Amino acid sequence: MADVAAKAGVSRALVSIVFRDQPGASRETRERVLRVADEIGYRPDSAARLLARGRSRTLGVVLSVHQTFQADLVDSIYPEAERLGYDVLLSAHAPGRAEGKVVEALLSHRCEALILLGPGADPGYLDELGRRTVAVSVGRHLPGVHVDSVHTAEAKGVRQAIDHLVELGHRRIAHVDGGRGPGSAERRRAYRAAMRRHGLAEEIRVIPGAHTEEAGIDSGRLLVAEAERSGRAVLPTAVLAGNDRCAMGLLITFARAGVEVPAEVSVVGYDDSHLSHLMPIGLTTVRQDAVLMAEYAVRFAVERLENAELVPREAVLDPKLVVRGSSGVARAG
Repeated sequence: MADVAAKAGVSRALVSIVFRDQPGASRETRERVLRVADEIGYRPDSAARLLARGRSRTLGVVLSVHQTFQADLVDSIYPEAERLGYDVLLSAHAPGRAEGKVVEALLSHRCEALILLGPGADPGYLDELGRRTVAVSVGRHLPGVHVDSVHTAEAKGVRQAIDHLVELGHRRIAHVDGGRGPGSAERRRAYRAAMRRHGLAEEIRVIPGAHTEEAGIDSGRLLVAEAERSGRAVLPTAVLAGNDRCAMGLLITFARAGVEVPAEVSVVGYDDSHLSHLMPIGLTTVRQDAVLMAEYAVRFAVERLENAELVPREAVLDPKLVVRGSSGVARAG
């Protein structure tokens, strides 16, 4: 700022007034100061100004870079944060980088609040974190934990998927679950409940999986191997995958094995991430509203920053089944 002031022939205080867009400088002076700043490559350090006031106005987002639905959430977090006057800092966890390390890294960068996308940490840790700083969980139901949460009504989404398949004549409906992934336990319970509700308790089959393409590929190979040993009749007529990535893995394996989708096996995903639009066959899936989830998460964080006395809140959003080409009438036999 001193360099700008010297070259523009004004005081440093006047330069400060111009960059803070405060009254006290003529239009001609403003234009001269901004022109000089541009010539010497000066940019105001807004972060430093905020920190001097004890604020960073930055939201930290914890995510997994491999989860496509989380990428969709991030796309929607940015505009809502900007609308409310906040910046966003991303940090990802991976097999070699624990979620706790990611959290501490964001806090060390002066993030005022954390938005945790599909947190996998122990509820006790998340409760302690929520009492230490402002934290919002997205995609995981955390009853009794001192964090705000935003998630979809998992049971309702699974029920819609099973109802759709039963209406198409399916009875042998398997479920490749998401392991310990966010929402997996709820989806697993909802699958069993929906099957029982339709009188299909004896057809319940949960194949342990994960929210990855690899899990879908492995589960598909298992089903194909069973069919090769005992005939195509043992194949389930439909599979509900834990998420869209898992569904893609199933579609890959079935295509390689010559199993036609949906003529022989219907496949249903969960999330309606952008991945579901890129598959060779349109994926029937349960849509989670990424835009609305992101908006709630950002608003919850900002409102708690403004009022630390708020009790933890929970937003439960309605899912919606999106029917595309991967589900069809159950095969005979």
